[in-house]
Amino acid sequence: MAVIGSGPAGIYTAEALVKQSAEPVQVDVLERLPTPYGLVRYGVAPDHTSIKSIANYLRKVLELPQVRFLGGVTLGPHVSVDDLLGAYDAVVYCTGAMVDRRLGIPGEDLPGSVAATDFVNWYCGHPDVDPGRFTLDSPEIAVIGVGNVAVDVVRVLAKTSEELKATDVPHDVLERLEESQVKAIHMVGRRGPEHAKFTLKELRELGELANADVCVRPEESVVLGIDFPRQVQGNIKILQSWAAREPVGRPRRLDVRFWMRPVEILGTERVEGLKLERTRLSEEGRVVGTGEFETLPVGMVLRSVGYQSVPLPGVPFSESTMTVPNEAGRVREREYVAGWLKRGPTGVIGTNKSDAAETVRTLLSDLEGGERVGDGGIDGLLAAREVRPVTYEEWLAIEAAESELAKSLNRGERVKLVGLEAMLRACRS
Repeated sequence: MAVIGSGPAGIYTAEALVKQSAEPVQVDVLERLPTPYGLVRYGVAPDHTSIKSIANYLRKVLELPQVRFLGGVTLGPHVSVDDLLGAYDAVVYCTGAMVDRRLGIPGEDLPGSVAATDFVNWYCGHPDVDPGRFTLDSPEIAVIGVGNVAVDVVRVLAKTSEELKATDVPHDVLERLEESQVKAIHMVGRRGPEHAKFTLKELRELGELANADVCVRPEESVVLGIDFPRQVQGNIKILQSWAAREPVGRPRRLDVRFWMRPVEILGTERVEGLKLERTRLSEEGRVVGTGEFETLPVGMVLRSVGYQSVPLPGVPFSESTMTVPNEAGRVREREYVAGWLKRGPTGVIGTNKSDAAETVRTLLSDLEGGERVGDGGIDGLLAAREVRPVTYEEWLAIEAAESELAKSLNRGERVKLVGLEAMLRACRS
């Protein structure tokens, strides 16, 4: 079997294949980066060490004798769908949702208007993003969105470099954060507190920031109705408590705004401001503008209004749902899908486990009693194309180099290496 993508969805799929199969199975996990774990490594905030510890579970799957990690192998440039179907009995696509949704407003393409995923990739050390990409020289920044990704972004912006020193933030990024000129952060939601997508734990963390006053406007914290789920009631209670307290003069300020929607990003050469419109709910429950406007003098806008998947070469894709069309994980004969690419960006990391299990049940049922067609010739094919995969052992060498770097810098357990070249030098030296 081939699994494309080594994030939680991909590794849970590999585990399910090993555990559910009634006959011996060999699973190759193909990953375009030299490093496994997907969003656990490059999406979870660096100060969320308890969540990042999920990697310890995923590691055990990659160490199963039936599972092999092949890093640095990309669908399209290195192998095609036909190549995979020739080498394997079945293929499962698990590449997640890699890009942000757009706002669709004027000025969105100005320099300084950035997808939150790019900013997250930056402080998480993703090799796709130059560590010099961001210069935090604007006193005010807006983050559009009121979900957990937005919370992570504003928390990193609000903290001092000293607070992040013990994390795995790349050292070049830590130096940029230390030089940050940011004084005010605006987190903007177009609906009310009762509609925000925070989890209670993430929201509480904002209120515990030592370096920033967290402020909510009393008139924006009012909610209509009382019959809310427990999680939502908890969020409302916290937000209303923030609305009742006075700032104490911390170095930074976080304004959490509700019932405001972005209508235009202002500027000529780069972002100079963000125009917002007050909103309300229509009788049909839709967000509509009230004609009351406000402009924030921000020099950067980070868009965090949801993730979406991108098409894979040779794989069916629905532009309406931004997923691969499937039935219980089945795409076409011997082709399957799991994770966000299958269902959209919903759920938490653990949701991918049950999702993968469903796909694998479908796959094994389809293959039961059928003829085996894969020739297992992926190694020869890659060698002929001069593609040298990164092995699991070489990934461990990257980890070891990151631990050594942390020691040399007197910083925590690990500091991420930056860039593909540095990682390949570490694993092949």
